[in-house]
Parts: sequence; C-alpha cells; structure tokens
Amino acid sequence: MRTVRVAVMTLACALVGALFCSSPASARVVRIEVISRADVLAGKAFGSAGSYEKIVGRVHFKVRPDNRHNRVIVDLDRAPRDAGGEVEFSADLFLLKPKDMRRGNGALLLEVPNRGRKGMLVIVNGATPAADPALDSDFGDGWLMRQGYTLAVLGWQWDVQDDPGGGRLRLHAPVAHNPDGSHIIGLLRDDFTPSARAQDLPLGHVIVGTIGGTEYPAAAPDDARNVLTVRDAATGPRRTIPRSRWSFAHLVDGKLVASDRHIHLEPGFQPGKIYELVYVVQDPVVAGLGLAAVRDFVSHLKYDRKAIAPVRRGYAAGISQCGRFLRHFLWQGFNADEEGRKVLDGVLAHVAGAGRGSFNHRFAQPSRDAQPWSTFFYPTDLFPFTDLPSRDPVTGAEAGLLDAARADRVAPRVFYSNTSYEYWGRTAALIHVTPDGRRDADLPDDVRVYLFAGLQHFSRDFPPEPGTGDLRSQHRQNPNPVRWFWRAMIDNMNGWVARGVAPPPSRYPRLSDGTLVPLARLRFPRVPGLTPPRHPVRAWRLDFGPEWAAGPWGIMARGIIDRQPPATGEPFPLLVPQVDSDGNDRAGVRLPQLRAPLATTTGWNLRDRSIGAPDQMVSFLGSYLPLARTATERQKSRDPRPSIGERYAGRDQYMAKFRAAAEELVAERWLLAEDVPALMERAAQEWAAATR
Repeated sequence: MRTVRVAVMTLACALVGALFCSSPASARVVRIEVISRADVLAGKAFGSAGSYEKIVGRVHFKVRPDNRHNRVIVDLDRAPRDAGGEVEFSADLFLLKPKDMRRGNGALLLEVPNRGRKGMLVIVNGATPAADPALDSDFGDGWLMRQGYTLAVLGWQWDVQDDPGGGRLRLHAPVAHNPDGSHIIGLLRDDFTPSARAQDLPLGHVIVGTIGGTEYPAAAPDDARNVLTVRDAATGPRRTIPRSRWSFAHLVDGKLVASDRHIHLEPGFQPGKIYELVYVVQDPVVAGLGLAAVRDFVSHLKYDRKAIAPVRRGYAAGISQCGRFLRHFLWQGFNADEEGRKVLDGVLAHVAGAGRGSFNHRFAQPSRDAQPWSTFFYPTDLFPFTDLPSRDPVTGAEAGLLDAARADRVAPRVFYSNTSYEYWGRTAALIHVTPDGRRDADLPDDVRVYLFAGLQHFSRDFPPEPGTGDLRSQHRQNPNPVRWFWRAMIDNMNGWVARGVAPPPSRYPRLSDGTLVPLARLRFPRVPGLTPPRHPVRAWRLDFGPEWAAGPWGIMARGIIDRQPPATGEPFPLLVPQVDSDGNDRAGVRLPQLRAPLATTTGWNLRDRSIGAPDQMVSFLGSYLPLARTATERQKSRDPRPSIGERYAGRDQYMAKFRAAAEELVAERWLLAEDVPALMERAAQEWAAATR
C-alpha cells in the first residue's frame, strides 16, 4: 500500500507540475534566508497595491555543473561540490513586495545593481539615495509601488567594494582549483589613469571615490612576470618601467609597507598617463555564477508558488555596467533556466552601448568597463553587437547577440536605450549597423532601440556645474533628466508583455537618412573655442589567446585569457549622431529641452587640464553649452547659434513651446501625462537660470 501511495503522489506531482510541487531539485533557489522584514513606512498604502513590506536577506543557490544550461559558466567544473555533486553559492537580496501579493500587478522588476548599489528607487521614484531605505524620502513619490511592482535588487558581482555605510549587495561565490586541489595561477591586467600625482594606487578598478571593484591581490610579488608599463595613448607604444622603481606596497604614516593590493611608484604616477600592470594572481572566483543567480532567482519567483514573492512576469532593468550585464546574460543563453523555461519576459538595458563585460571568464573583473581614457582592451565591446546574426568582414565570424535565446525559444522583449554619450563613449551605433558600418542592420520584432538625445550617461541635478574630482571637465555637465523616460519605458514594457500593446517604434540615428555619420562628417556649429572630441571610444578586434575559444553562437568555451595584454587588431567603424544647427542631436527621442532649447546639450565633454590629457573625453559626461541671452551678446562672442532673445518673445512663449513638446511626447508614449507638471516646473527653473 505504501508503494501505491508513493506512486500516486509521484503521478499527482507530475500532473500538477513544478509550480505546485517545487523542490530544491527543480527550483535552484534552495532557500531564502530572511535577515530582516518590516512594513514600509508603517503600513502606508500605495494606491490600489496597498501596503508594502521590505525584506533584506540572502538567497542560497545550488547548480549542477553537468546541466547543459550551466556548462557555459567558466570554471564551474572546478568549483567545490557538496555530497550531491552540486555547487553552492549565495547572493544578497533587497526586496519590496506588496503585503498582499494579489493586489500587486503580477510583475517583478529586478534591478541589477551597479557595483552593489541600489538605484531604481532614486532614478524612477525620485527618492533620496539610501543604503537601507526607511524614511518617506527614501521611497520618493512611490511610483513603482503605486503601479504594484515587486521590486528586487540581487547581488551578482563578487568584487563589490566594502562600503562603510553598508547596504551594498554582492555575490558570494566559490573559488576554483585544479583537479588535484592546487591553486589555479594566471596573469591579470590592471590599468590606471590617475587624475592627480600619486605615489600609491590600489589594484582595484576605482571609478569615482569608493565605487569600483576590489580585484585580486598579487599572488607572487617577486615573480618576473609582473610588469608595469606607461604610455601616452591607448594605442601608443608601452614603455616598461624598471622593476627597481615600483613595488607592491603603499605608504602608511610615511613608511613604505608591503601590500598585495597596492602598487607604489617612485617618484610617482603622473596625471593623464596610462599605466598598465600585468601581474600574477591565483584562486579565480567563479564569477559567472552571478549570471546564474539572476536566472535562478527570477525563475524561482515565476515558477514556484511557494516563493517569497510569487509573480507571473519577470522584467530586469540594468544601467551602464548592469545594462552590459543583461546583454551578456542574453548572449550566453541564461534566459533559459536549468529546465529550459523562459526566465525574463522583458529586459531594459540602459546606457550599455554595444558592450558586454568581464562577467564570466577566469579571473574576471566584473567592475572593469571601457572608458574614454582608461580601462582599455578588456572583454567589453566584443563582436557580436547586433541581435540578429551579422558577419564580421575581417574575421569571418558570424553571430547574433540573441542566437542562444532564439535557439532555446526563450527570447524576451528588449529595450536597448542609450543617451548621446554612449555614441561617443560606448560605441552604441554598432548595435544597429552592420559590422562594416555601411548600412543599417535589421532589428527583431521583439526588440526596440532608443536614443534619448541630448543626455549624458547619468543625470545630474540642475543647475549644471562642471565635473569634479576624477571627472573634472572643461565644460558644465549636461543636466537633462532621464527619469521621466524611465517611467514611460517601464509602463510600455509592462503593456507590451502583459497586454500585447506594442511600445513606441525604435527611434535612433540611421545611416539611411544621414542622422548617423562618420566623425569627419559631423557638422557641429563653429562656436568659438569649442571643438568636439577627436578621439571617441572605439571597439577593437582583440585576441586574448588560444584559450579564449569560441563555441556555438560565439559563446566562450574556455574563457581563459592567456595573452596579457591582448593583441589589438582592426577597430570597428566609428559612427556618431548628426546634429542640427544648434549642435543638438537630430535623431532619437528629443526631450522638450531640445525642441525648445536654451542650450546645446551634447553627449561629450573634455577632460580639464588639471587631470591631464585635455584633448580627450572625460568619462560619462556630456556638456551644457548655454545660448547667448541676446543678439548683441551673441554677435560679440561670434556664436552662430541664435540667442534666447531671438528665439522667444519672452518666458510665456518659451513655456508654451516647452509644454507643446512635452504633450507631443506624451501622445507618442515617451512620457506619462502625470509627469508633465513636474517637467514644466523644471522648464521654469531652466528659463530663470538661463535669463538671469
């Protein structure tokens, strides 16, 4: 009888399905460790979604190295296994969910955190940045909650820097070893472009302040393979610095102390120079488990009814590094879980340009990127760039970014959104042109490409100021806001997936209509003392050595870099958006600030002389180049752009043109009607600042 009961239960489970009979063997989330759980704002109701709760915890996973959907994870077969032959790891979790999930909208919005930081509440809700949101201001206007979204932030990056304030989320992944248990040894490459003279530098990739990665310590400080070079340009000749002048050390209270995480140079590092260190490291972290963590957490919430926050649809949003992460996620086939089910229904990859990243190879440094004057020749901007298959005319390789997802029939709906900066600093044009740069590439029906014209990589407050610190710039930063576009994009994605309402068509610069051009054909107005950059970021064909092999769809089979630095081949074409007579981008989705301009707002800015290399672009920033107030002022400065006084009869006419532009964007579904009043407040601020 017991045998019969077991057989009946097994049959019932099979009939009902995995949604109702989940187990650790099918749901790769083993458990969610809840560290804290509390009502948001003492039970405040957010519209029809009601009250929310905040959960802080850690998600524990197991994966099988022999599962076909895991074989792409580099060094997973060399990670320690439990008694069942599975690899264990975990990831930090921050979760906001309706207390009554039935009152939510059934959709998960997963934020892929940039260097471990939460950002979606700030960008979309207009909240105050907070490590542990608790105050009313930490949740902004509550837009995401009022829409009923479950918002999750999951750690995926192993090398997140420690944060004195806490709150950064990271991946806790195992280290790989050789089959005999010995250390895996390899060569790692760091590069540094200091903005001020310094004797010591940390080995980690520090972007601004404490934002960046911890990286690997030096494993053999005296090894002859450790080499430091300096050069004056990305493609310039490397000059080897004698070993007697540098060491793995740093100054502590004026005394030089050995350190496996710092490099010391006599007489010091010079600002604006490119220093490159190749050094011996050991014990690679299985970095690709960060991709599996995102896959399996979303799968768990979608397919396990007993999940902590069950949902019907899963969307992921990633900005910059994390937009590149999502492109990498799709390229390597992670949108199919271990059972082959679709994971993400929608992807919003913002300001990723044409990049992927150092997310799944041996000794991967996830924080590394590609910037105008640092972090050169990392595996960031690599073929393929377009979603549909294309052929590289130089190497003969043929592949598309979504090949793996389409083969598994799990391709999601995708928004690729970029600002003007990414066309200058992230080779964004390559996602929608053929690799030879001669014609516009075809896009899949389930993909949209958007240029948000006249914005920089990230938004800054108004009024604009020049960049500071490592980002000191020659011109004021571009202050145009992206927030309102984000709210409409999220709304459009949900409408597309949940109700089949197609979003606005792709809008981006094209070769066919002359709005995308080689740099030599850019027609920027001749504003005295102002010249666009001559050296935008380029994507290069790179050779990382024979162990950096390619499998199906161009996916890495080995993922081992054994050529440091890589050999550099031909660059891919460089194309930028054409501009109008004011210097503003002609194509793309144009904010009212471009339709009723008070300034030229570009996607580029130049480095201040104090940080060296003043003819090069400064990372991430655009420029705010105000118009003259009057015709007399314009004529005196010989500015060819019509002045504010020549464009508008006064404030009322300006505000009317701005409102008409905003309402047109609402009709086209680039903005939400509820956001127009806030945008008009911003217009009033901009007029007052421009005409005072």
